[in-house]
Amino acid sequence: MTDSAPRADGPTPEPPSDALFDVPEGARRPVRRIVLLTGPSGSGKTALTRRLGLPVVNLDDFYRDLDHPGMPMRFGIVDWDDPASWDREAALDALRDVVATGRAEVPVYDIPTSRRTGTTVLETAEAPVVVAEGIFAAELVAACRSEGILADAICLARPRLMTFWFRFLRDVAEARKPVPTLVRRGWGLLRAEPALVRRWVRLGCRAVSPAQAERDIRALLAA
Repeated sequence: MTDSAPRADGPTPEPPSDALFDVPEGARRPVRRIVLLTGPSGSGKTALTRRLGLPVVNLDDFYRDLDHPGMPMRFGIVDWDDPASWDREAALDALRDVVATGRAEVPVYDIPTSRRTGTTVLETAEAPVVVAEGIFAAELVAACRSEGILADAICLARPRLMTFWFRFLRDVAEARKPVPTLVRRGWGLLRAEPALVRRWVRLGCRAVSPAQAERDIRALLAA
């Protein structure tokens, strides 16, 4: 009778592989990745994305409606600089959809009335990098990094008075809020800006000038 058990001095069987075939290093890298772009309101985020010409997820469109329960208050109005005024999970889901499928349905938010007015579909075509910009972008750094979809996380930093002035001109031109409210809010943001930038850096962003950020993102595209 032949003993079917393996001989003790024979070769040790290799454990079964979990994969059907070897996957080259980097093969599971997503087709698209996300650059998270934050910075104080008025720091030049929108101008930078226009120069780059890349698909953009406007994270400000994920603000909650004015009458959403529990909205934080400051300066006599809703504190739109508090992450509690913003739908983090919906924004993160949209970025996941963009990476996985190249498209996502995103809300359209009207800042003067502080309400969502509809939705639109973002199509990324063949772009390898999608920019997600807004003052709450740093809130998504850890999640995007852990899911392997983060290309870079950038915080725009420039002189505070310059940011204050450009923010005020923009908000007045767009009639975002009454002028006295814009002045009160702008002064508060001017004073808070250094602490905000430090917080975004702690959350994983690099603080750089708009010009350096543009060079870095263009280098990503060329890599």
